[in-house]
Amino acid sequence: MKSNAKSSITLPAEERKLVTALKGRLGLKSNVEVVRRGLRLLEETTDRQALKEAYRKASAASRRSTLEEIAALDHLTGEGLD
Repeated sequence: MKSNAKSSITLPAEERKLVTALKGRLGLKSNVEVVRRGLRLLEETTDRQALKEAYRKASAASRRSTLEEIAALDHLTGEGLD
């Protein structure tokens, strides 16, 4: 597809009303800008969700060993204090 190619999407009446309302509310010039902004937001949201899931898995994987290390070193916390 050419970078400047024209395309069209047919929307049901309710979705077209939503696009038109968002265009006015967001102060955008065209329906295409509304769709582009929606796509960018969707991409950012899914990227954020994937990152959260990766952190959750990494945290779960390291949790057991961290707790074991804390338990092993816990007796040292008060050492040397009067």
